[in-house]
Amino acid sequence: MSANDTFLAVFLGSKTSAKMAAWNALPEAERRAKERQGIAAWKAWVEKHQAAITATGGPLGKTKKVDSNGIADIANEMGAFTVVRAGSHEAAAKLFENHPHFTIFPGERVEIMPVLPIPGG
Repeated sequence: MSANDTFLAVFLGSKTSAKMAAWNALPEAERRAKERQGIAAWKAWVEKHQAAITATGGPLGKTKKVDSNGIADIANEMGAFTVVRAGSHEAAAKLFENHPHFTIFPGERVEIMPVLPIPGG
Protein backbone atom coordinates (compact mmCIF):
# COMPACT_ATOMS: atom_id res chain seq x y z
CA MET A 1 0.00 0.00 0.00
CA SER A 2 1.08 3.56 -0.63
CA ALA A 3 1.70 6.25 1.95
CA ASN A 4 -1.84 7.50 1.30
CA ASP A 5 -3.65 4.25 2.01
CA THR A 6 -5.83 5.53 4.86
CA PHE A 7 -9.39 6.66 4.15
CA LEU A 8 -12.06 8.27 6.29
CA ALA A 9 -15.60 7.11 5.58
CA VAL A 10 -18.37 9.40 6.80
CA PHE A 11 -21.92 8.07 6.95
CA LEU A 12 -24.44 10.76 6.02
CA GLY A 13 -28.18 11.20 6.01
CA SER A 14 -30.65 14.01 6.46
CA LYS A 15 -32.95 13.98 9.46
CA THR A 16 -35.60 15.58 7.23
CA SER A 17 -35.30 13.28 4.19
CA ALA A 18 -38.21 11.28 2.81
CA LYS A 19 -36.26 8.14 3.70
CA MET A 20 -36.00 9.22 7.36
CA ALA A 21 -39.67 10.22 7.43
CA ALA A 22 -40.64 6.78 6.14
CA TRP A 23 -38.40 5.15 8.75
CA ASN A 24 -39.96 7.20 11.55
CA ALA A 25 -43.46 6.37 10.26
CA LEU A 26 -42.90 2.62 10.62
CA PRO A 27 -44.79 0.94 13.45
CA GLU A 28 -42.45 0.64 16.45
CA ALA A 29 -42.25 -3.17 16.31
CA GLU A 30 -41.37 -3.09 12.60
CA ARG A 31 -38.77 -0.33 13.10
CA ARG A 32 -37.15 -2.27 15.97
CA ALA A 33 -37.03 -5.41 13.83
CA LYS A 34 -35.35 -3.43 11.02
CA GLU A 35 -32.91 -1.95 13.57
CA ARG A 36 -31.96 -5.46 14.72
CA GLN A 37 -31.57 -6.56 11.09
CA GLY A 38 -29.46 -3.47 10.34
CA ILE A 39 -27.21 -3.91 13.36
CA ALA A 40 -26.64 -7.57 12.49
CA ALA A 41 -25.83 -6.61 8.88
CA TRP A 42 -23.49 -3.82 10.03
CA LYS A 43 -21.65 -6.25 12.35
CA ALA A 44 -21.37 -8.73 9.47
CA TRP A 45 -19.95 -5.93 7.28
CA VAL A 46 -17.35 -5.11 9.97
CA GLU A 47 -16.40 -8.78 10.29
CA LYS A 48 -16.09 -9.17 6.50
CA HIS A 49 -13.85 -6.09 6.19
CA GLN A 50 -11.99 -6.37 9.51
CA ALA A 51 -8.59 -6.56 7.79
CA ALA A 52 -9.18 -3.17 6.15
CA ILE A 53 -10.66 -1.38 9.17
CA THR A 54 -8.15 0.61 11.23
CA ALA A 55 -10.76 2.37 13.40
CA THR A 56 -14.28 1.05 13.64
CA GLY A 57 -15.44 4.51 14.62
CA GLY A 58 -19.07 4.71 15.62
CA PRO A 59 -22.19 6.81 15.74
CA LEU A 60 -21.78 10.56 16.12
CA GLY A 61 -23.74 12.68 18.59
CA LYS A 62 -24.89 16.28 18.53
CA THR A 63 -22.54 18.79 16.93
CA LYS A 64 -20.97 21.95 18.31
CA LYS A 65 -19.35 24.46 15.99
CA VAL A 66 -16.42 26.56 17.17
CA ASP A 67 -15.39 29.64 15.19
CA SER A 68 -14.30 33.22 15.79
CA ASN A 69 -17.81 33.99 17.08
CA GLY A 70 -17.60 31.34 19.79
CA ILE A 71 -19.38 28.02 20.31
CA ALA A 72 -22.79 27.12 18.91
CA ASP A 73 -24.99 24.05 18.53
CA ILE A 74 -25.55 23.10 14.89
CA ALA A 75 -27.00 20.22 12.88
CA ASN A 76 -25.36 18.40 9.99
CA GLU A 77 -25.85 15.16 8.07
CA MET A 78 -22.97 13.21 9.65
CA GLY A 79 -24.14 10.13 11.50
CA ALA A 80 -21.08 7.90 11.95
CA PHE A 81 -17.52 7.31 10.76
CA THR A 82 -15.06 4.51 10.06
CA VAL A 83 -11.39 4.57 9.04
CA VAL A 84 -10.13 1.98 6.55
CA ARG A 85 -6.93 1.12 4.68
CA ALA A 86 -7.05 0.26 1.01
CA GLY A 87 -4.75 0.21 -2.01
CA SER A 88 -6.65 3.01 -3.72
CA HIS A 89 -9.49 5.46 -3.28
CA GLU A 90 -11.64 3.29 -5.56
CA ALA A 91 -10.85 0.17 -3.53
CA ALA A 92 -11.79 1.98 -0.33
CA ALA A 93 -15.08 3.12 -1.85
CA LYS A 94 -15.90 -0.41 -3.01
CA LEU A 95 -15.78 -1.59 0.62
CA PHE A 96 -18.98 0.41 1.23
CA GLU A 97 -21.04 -0.76 -1.73
CA ASN A 98 -24.47 -1.95 -0.54
CA HIS A 99 -23.67 -0.98 3.06
CA PRO A 100 -26.53 -1.41 5.60
CA HIS A 101 -26.31 2.33 6.36
CA PHE A 102 -28.39 2.96 3.23
CA THR A 103 -29.73 -0.48 2.31
CA ILE A 104 -31.47 -1.14 5.65
CA PHE A 105 -31.15 2.03 7.73
CA PRO A 106 -32.44 5.39 6.44
CA GLY A 107 -28.94 6.72 5.77
CA GLU A 108 -28.40 8.21 2.34
CA ARG A 109 -24.74 7.75 1.52
CA VAL A 110 -21.18 7.10 2.67
CA GLU A 111 -18.49 9.55 1.58
CA ILE A 112 -14.94 8.23 1.47
CA MET A 113 -11.92 10.51 1.39
CA PRO A 114 -8.17 9.94 1.71
CA VAL A 115 -6.44 11.03 4.89
CA LEU A 116 -3.54 13.04 3.50
CA PRO A 117 -0.17 13.63 5.13
CA ILE A 118 0.25 16.93 6.95
CA PRO A 119 2.10 19.31 4.59
CA GLY A 120 5.67 19.80 5.75
CA GLY A 121 5.13 17.12 8.42
